[in-house]
Amino acid sequence: MNLLVSVTDVIGGAAALGEEPRMGADIIRLVRRGLPVASIQFVLDTGRLTLAELDRIVLPRKTLANRRKLGSLTPEQSDRLVRVARLIAAAEETFGSQEKANRWLRRETAALDGDRPLDLLDTDEGARRVETLLGRIGHGIAA
Repeated sequence: MNLLVSVTDVIGGAAALGEEPRMGADIIRLVRRGLPVASIQFVLDTGRLTLAELDRIVLPRKTLANRRKLGSLTPEQSDRLVRVARLIAAAEETFGSQEKANRWLRRETAALDGDRPLDLLDTDEGARRVETLLGRIGHGIAA
């Protein structure tokens, strides 16, 4: 699995990023510089997140409006977006489609103490729990 390609695909690839990241160091550099707002717009346009979900787990709507004027996200906002994109990409790979991944991410899951996976992506620890569960599902281990 080439997760880097999947992550960049989720956030719009070269069209949104202004370049085609080829390795992890490229993503780190882009995050540190601040991703273009176009990357968030791509996530919204493709239906991977709703505005309300983005507001809750990446950055508030009011802040997004301000960032649109500036053209880019802060490094911290970029890092949160990449974390969410990484988990969306992993879910899409695990379940084989964006539609199935979208359903799973929004469904309460007993393996996550009744939480919806998407609701846990606002913290690094929550994202790790979701990532671990996706790994177990992907390897056929009882979730």
